[in-house]
Amino acid sequence: MTIKENDFRKIDLNLLIAFAVLFREQSVSGAADKLHLGQPAVSGALSRLRDMFDDPLFIRSGHRMQPTARAISLHTELMPLLEQLQSALFQQAEFHPAQAQVTVTLGMTDWVEMWLMPVLIPALSAVAPGVRLNVVASDPFSDAERLEAGELDMAVSVAPGGPRWLEREPLTTMGLTTLWHPAQLKIDGALAVNTFCDHPHLLVSYREANSSQIDTLLAKQGLARYVSYTTPHFAALPGLLATQPVFATVPAGLAQGWCHTWGFVAAAVPVEVPPFELSLLWHQRHNSDPALMWLREFIRSRMAQTGYATDCASMIAAMA
Repeated sequence: MTIKENDFRKIDLNLLIAFAVLFREQSVSGAADKLHLGQPAVSGALSRLRDMFDDPLFIRSGHRMQPTARAISLHTELMPLLEQLQSALFQQAEFHPAQAQVTVTLGMTDWVEMWLMPVLIPALSAVAPGVRLNVVASDPFSDAERLEAGELDMAVSVAPGGPRWLEREPLTTMGLTTLWHPAQLKIDGALAVNTFCDHPHLLVSYREANSSQIDTLLAKQGLARYVSYTTPHFAALPGLLATQPVFATVPAGLAQGWCHTWGFVAAAVPVEVPPFELSLLWHQRHNSDPALMWLREFIRSRMAQTGYATDCASMIAAMA
């Protein structure tokens, strides 16, 4: 149905409310009391209503004002619409996770997916089986742009800063750790910076760079490492570490699981690399979306309950 704007030019919502109260009270004075208006104001509203609908609407009969057939018909049609309008304007939509059927598109890198989803998905399935997560590959350089374009509903990202419309829920602070396979590299004691530079490195890069912040920090000490392989996928690293005498420096959240599964050795990076913040990002326009706001709180609280929201440096200490 196409709305004809001119049909509404003489419609005043306040008049329709006055009509509904007049119909219920069947009295100008009674309606004035309920509307907190003077009787002249309500009488004026009734006069305008009669002009609007070209009908008397209410006929005085004794001490009451009886509705005409037109008024009864209008009341039957208008009341459900006014109730629906009131609900749309003043009642915030509720979200019931157990009954919800909704798909949320989440952007994240593969390491975040490998680290977070095994903990999140079972818990989500238990309380909201109809909430489907559609995870798509993204990176910190494109997350804001894709959120603005509507390609993502939310992103779990290390992207710093951003435009004013970008909302952010910090999830955890995490450092980096260096991994190698003991069958490929024999290293006794702590990982020294010279040993770190003596062997090739694997590097994950989202923009085809062959260096990172670590290389900048090494250069300040007059040192350099050799990056023999770059990839945009963290998932490619375990197989290469298992078969090559190389290092890979990865987010600490991956280290514990990979060491358990692949038998890697983990050590602190031998240069001081500042930790990074992992956050949940979304566009400000979604602040009134009950499903997304529920999911935001669910992810935050679930990470806190499982200890994922603590500094992941403790994981490395536990493996030492």
